[in-house]
Amino acid sequence: MGDAVRTTTVIIGGGQAGLAMSRCLSDRSIDHVVLERAEVANTWRTERWDSLRLLTPNWQCRLPGYAYEGDDPDGFMTVADVVDVIATYAKAVAAPVHTGTTVTSVGRTDDGYRVATDQGEWRCRTVVLATGAFNVPHVPAFASALPSSVATLSPMTYRNPAELDDGGVLVVGASASGVQIAHEIHASGRPVTLAVGEHVRGPRVYRGRDIHWWMEGAGVLDERYDEVDDIVRARRVPSMQLVGSPDRMTLDLNALTGMGVQLVGKFAAVSGTRAQFSGSLRNNCDLADLKLGRLLDTIDEWALASGLDDTVPPPHRLAPTNVPEPPRLDLDLARGEIRTILWATGFRPDYSWLDVDVLDAKSMVRHDGGVVVDVPGMYVIGMPFLRRRKSSFIDGACDDAQDLAHHLAAFLDGRAPPAG
Repeated sequence: MGDAVRTTTVIIGGGQAGLAMSRCLSDRSIDHVVLERAEVANTWRTERWDSLRLLTPNWQCRLPGYAYEGDDPDGFMTVADVVDVIATYAKAVAAPVHTGTTVTSVGRTDDGYRVATDQGEWRCRTVVLATGAFNVPHVPAFASALPSSVATLSPMTYRNPAELDDGGVLVVGASASGVQIAHEIHASGRPVTLAVGEHVRGPRVYRGRDIHWWMEGAGVLDERYDEVDDIVRARRVPSMQLVGSPDRMTLDLNALTGMGVQLVGKFAAVSGTRAQFSGSLRNNCDLADLKLGRLLDTIDEWALASGLDDTVPPPHRLAPTNVPEPPRLDLDLARGEIRTILWATGFRPDYSWLDVDVLDAKSMVRHDGGVVVDVPGMYVIGMPFLRRRKSSFIDGACDDAQDLAHHLAAFLDGRAPPAG
């Protein structure tokens, strides 16, 4: 590619969010390209552990113009299934994807944006950041003080228990990834300790239906970003403790301790060779139990109001989280009790290539429901609670893309209000 090529919109990222946006722009006859650094669905291909399945049932895997039509609507897709769905979708919607194209910088111009890549340069009026929220593992700074005898990795680099050193494993973080990996490693015969901070508890099945069926029906997943009291806080809420297993098991802390996993509080510091844990384990578990009760109350109220109450099993509540008393407050890593630490402590996006002043103090894009604040013509998609509580799911990308494509089209026509 020689001189800069012009198009109306450049979408950066060829995952489900970028492809959903592409389909919505095509529906509006807005010319665009999708720039993908590797292959379509690259993150799913290269940064997921072997046994991972989606947390959402197959029936909930929806994209613009696509709905699941297989024979297992209540099942959960494997990583290979997800890759196949996304790759097939890209072909079905004829998305103009340029694979093997790494964006090196994005800057402003007088009439839009300049997108530089290792394959040449693009000029466009609008740009969509669809690179996702899970680019770099979020590991606390004190991890650098860990003794060299302890191996460390993250859910992006973990594949299966067979690749781990023999000996005990400390999994740090008790959201969806943490509990799933802790369960799998413990099942391999290794002792597992799980460091628990803030978390969201949830049953896989409630009153005979998948919890996502209830949350969708009751409107929980469709709650909008402008309907919550504190959207900044809402966007930082951890993912619910769920696993998409064929037997639809509930994998909460009680299930893990029943299997023999040891619980400690939040990993707070390293002092010499000792890992130190917060004493807030009981409080975090009590808060998760309280929020679970509120969610189930909401579901029960909706079931009653919708006339479903007599068609499903009666309401029930899960047992309170069983917390060890007193909880262990430290571990001596020099004793060999822990040989591996896996940081399931979340992720952050990587915008090192973005040469536009749109990042806040935490390196997150400042946006109003996906419309970047004070930078006309720039959008972001594929982030937690972008426009709805379900935004981080495949289904959420579907609705968010339709909304943002509407705003983008209005912007091109001079009709869109600015964000912020």
